[in-house]
Amino acid sequence: MGSFQGHTLPGSLFLLAGIWWTGKYSLWHATRRNKSLGSTRFASRTSQRRVEILESSLVLFLSFVGMVCEQFAANGPKLHLYDFAEKHWEQLHIWQHTTMYLFFSLAAIVSLIIHTTEAAPVALDRLMLAIAFFNEGFLFLYHLHGRAMLDVHVHQLLLYAVFGGGLVSFLEVFHRGNIILELLRCTLTILQGTWFWEIGFVLYPPSGTEWNLTDHNTMMFVTMCYSWHLTIAMLVVGVLYCTVSCVVRSRLKRTPPMEMGLLKPREHDAESEDEVF
Repeated sequence: MGSFQGHTLPGSLFLLAGIWWTGKYSLWHATRRNKSLGSTRFASRTSQRRVEILESSLVLFLSFVGMVCEQFAANGPKLHLYDFAEKHWEQLHIWQHTTMYLFFSLAAIVSLIIHTTEAAPVALDRLMLAIAFFNEGFLFLYHLHGRAMLDVHVHQLLLYAVFGGGLVSFLEVFHRGNIILELLRCTLTILQGTWFWEIGFVLYPPSGTEWNLTDHNTMMFVTMCYSWHLTIAMLVVGVLYCTVSCVVRSRLKRTPPMEMGLLKPREHDAESEDEVF
């Protein structure tokens, strides 16, 4: 993580997750909203379960890749936590990053269990996601001791998105399927992703031009950049939501009535029985 590439990796993962979630929730919400125009198979319980299984498997794989990259990169600790010969801890900042990936992998495992078995309540996946976000924020909160002023500031700004994502995920435990909460989580996740990239450019500029890490004006500029990142995240979510909604409504309107009628009543009832689970 102590490099430009180390920040762009989690940044890219969070950015892709936010965009994917936006498209997924927009599609499900638009299909349910326009169910009077046609089939709701895209928002059916079976379809959602398959998508959740695929998504959880991918998150688990990417979290594992993140842990491996942190541990076995050029200067990684390679699973050594303590050097008994030199009597000191081995690169605890990398171990903290590994722990961050670990909690997201645990959330993915719980989600897989929920959507492949009946062993746990469905809302547990949102609770585990909230815990993963809170753990990420908790680790970064105590990750900044002894660093330069601007270094601390850019990470503190990141915490607003991290803890915000955790809070929204926790609210979804009790309000599952609420499109406002879902899109807010998407916005904060995209903000996390773009801000990880920004941290990489500020602390480890690939151009070689270093930022003044103790200048107050630089802090003011970076704070303004955070607001710009939030604006971009909201625009991305808004544009994707409107685009998906318009496409779904347009396609359902063009679907021939005879094609809609081909669905057997029993099949149609089964798919529409529980669209939000």
